[in-house]
Amino acid sequence: LELFGIDLGINRTILIAWLVTAAAATLFVVGLRSPQVVPGKLQAFLESIVEFIRGIALEIIGPKGTRFVPLLTTFFVGIFVLNVAKITPFLMLPPTSRMAWPAFLALISWLVFVGVGIKEQGFGAYFGGIMFPPGVPKALYVILTPIELLSNLILRPFTLAVRLFANMVAGHILVVITLSAIHVFLPSMPVGWMVGGFALLAAPVVFGFELFIIGLQAYIFTMLTAVYISSSMEAHH
Repeated sequence: LELFGIDLGINRTILIAWLVTAAAATLFVVGLRSPQVVPGKLQAFLESIVEFIRGIALEIIGPKGTRFVPLLTTFFVGIFVLNVAKITPFLMLPPTSRMAWPAFLALISWLVFVGVGIKEQGFGAYFGGIMFPPGVPKALYVILTPIELLSNLILRPFTLAVRLFANMVAGHILVVITLSAIHVFLPSMPVGWMVGGFALLAAPVVFGFELFIIGLQAYIFTMLTAVYISSSMEAHH
């Protein structure tokens, strides 16, 4: 399926993204559809996630951060479930290991923090503060202005996307190598089984480490988005 030369075909990556997103959405709908004063285990678990993100928003952005909690929660949960497909049986492929997904998420983050800056400060004040930071000798603007524009408007979303993409690709390769070593070497006698046995013993450590990285990358993306929103809400000093 193509539209204006763009391939809109549904591949395995898209199906996995739909599946894990639907699973996460269903979990939140079921768990928070009829919240109780004394929460059950599922409601308490989901509320703890929201409160965790609320704490990040309030700590980094301040009182105005409350209105960004839904967005930041969506980033955190969405990235986590997309990443966790890497170690999910029968899936074993994180959509975030395809550059289009981290780039799309980073674009949303960019649109939000730039939009917040324009709304809170005004178009001229926001971009003027980026290009011409106060307190700097005017002669340095020739060098500083391009650096500030590059740093604030290009490198921020670029590093958000590349960091997530690179970690997911590296982790995916590590998981594939571990499982392949088990599959190929473990049945091999008399020498190969030693390599396969080592890979089998290392597998829980690899999966545990990858689970940590999965959560860490979701947290870093969410936290940095909050930092960028916070910096856009106030004029440069």
